[in-house]
Amino acid sequence: MRNDMEPAEQQYWLDQVAHLVDHIDPVPAGLVERAQFAVAITDIDAEVAAWLDQRELVGVRGGGPGTITFFVGDLTVMVNVTRTGESHRIDGWLVPAGEHAVEVRVADHGSTTTTADEGGRFVLTEVPRGTTQILVRLSGGRAVVTPTVVL
Repeated sequence: MRNDMEPAEQQYWLDQVAHLVDHIDPVPAGLVERAQFAVAITDIDAEVAAWLDQRELVGVRGGGPGTITFFVGDLTVMVNVTRTGESHRIDGWLVPAGEHAVEVRVADHGSTTTTADEGGRFVLTEVPRGTTQILVRLSGGRAVVTPTVVL
């Protein structure tokens, strides 16, 4: 702002900017909650995996989110998501394979845990729809979390 403005004029312009931000380009609904969910992980040292392919997901078997692959370092997490009524079934595979702990977190629904078999395969049924993250705890103590996806 200009230094020669009166306080009332400065306040007027600040109010105009606030109006623009609040009414013309507001924060998207749920953004704050999604951000809080994404960072609310008890394992602060968890590595964050990246999408292998960030194209829009293609439906599988007539509808549903489809297959998503994440990677970080030497770990690959591939999940196939199938809609089952009001929820989802998640079939997943971890490479390298092993009996690793897997936690699927869904905003406003808590989390579900399972353990991958020695081949790295895991299945979770009845996963609620919503903003979702997968947390993998490798047998060596390393933790990896995926970016959030909306299922």
